[in-house]
Amino acid sequence: MTAGSRSRRLPSRAQLARGLSSVLGSRRSVAGPVTVLDRKPNPYESTFPSEIVTCRLAGNGGRLRLFIKYGTKEFDGVYGHRGDVSYEAKVYRDVLQPLRTSTPTFYGLYRDQNGGVPWLIIEYLKGVQSSHSHDPNATVRAAEWIGAFHAANEPRLREAGVKFLRRYDAPYYLGWARRTDRLFAYVRDRVPWLSPMCREFRALVPRLLAAPKTVIHGEYFGLNIIYRNGICGTTDWQSAAIAPGEIDLASVTHSWPPEIVRKSERAYIRSRWPEGAPDDFEDILEAARVYMNLRWLGDPSLMVPRVGSSGRPIPPRKAKKFLKELGGIAEKIGVVA
Repeated sequence: MTAGSRSRRLPSRAQLARGLSSVLGSRRSVAGPVTVLDRKPNPYESTFPSEIVTCRLAGNGGRLRLFIKYGTKEFDGVYGHRGDVSYEAKVYRDVLQPLRTSTPTFYGLYRDQNGGVPWLIIEYLKGVQSSHSHDPNATVRAAEWIGAFHAANEPRLREAGVKFLRRYDAPYYLGWARRTDRLFAYVRDRVPWLSPMCREFRALVPRLLAAPKTVIHGEYFGLNIIYRNGICGTTDWQSAAIAPGEIDLASVTHSWPPEIVRKSERAYIRSRWPEGAPDDFEDILEAARVYMNLRWLGDPSLMVPRVGSSGRPIPPRKAKKFLKELGGIAEKIGVVA
């Protein structure tokens, strides 16, 4: 993305100041307009335009460093997997804020008067993405954090504040297997186990439907986990849903060495179930791993094939790690072409 194209997607400095004043001006400590001191692009921008903004508050003269995510008029919900910026704002306000967890402070949602698109305004978390941390325990700590989060949210599923969250059902799960099988039809001779694995997933879906549910992040990978001094903070909640917590555990441990995976699973169990995991935990986790790999392999926007040296299409590079883990599971459970 060029600087010019990016600037057209973001508000002007004056528009930004007005929007922040509208949201932050309702706080008791702010008496007057907000001054924008600095704004920097978010180097990890993905689905929506976003930036890091430093501002000065009127009244007490304090400074805030904010993370702002801007909605767009056109939005790809990825077959019901992701919500828009307004959905994510409700997650921060109604699900996360009452828990007072180490997630960013939610300051508010603003609607641009010109385009009508929403702005999500939250605290900027300083740190590094856990997948880029030099601390070998970052992934273990992240598994521990999400285990505690799942334990805290399991009793809340009947509360009015979480009823807006999407729930994974059988058509949702099976859609990913169907799309994966179709998208990778061109490599059936080279990955003969993939199509049978997609069919086998039908037998695993009942495990996920019967498993205990909680609030999950939905894309709990290291890129969405901010790690600093042993503390995890989690961002990008647009895929939050009600589903088995093992899906988040499968995500955060994906592609890590076996020893890290084992430590992370133990940390998750201690955090979510201090008295020990349910007897079917391993079975649910295995089904969650299959789903998680199919979810990414079945996303047409991500899995556009490349053209190999022979002129034949080959899977995109990002498919490699998902095919590798899914192939290991296929071998484990005896799925063959």
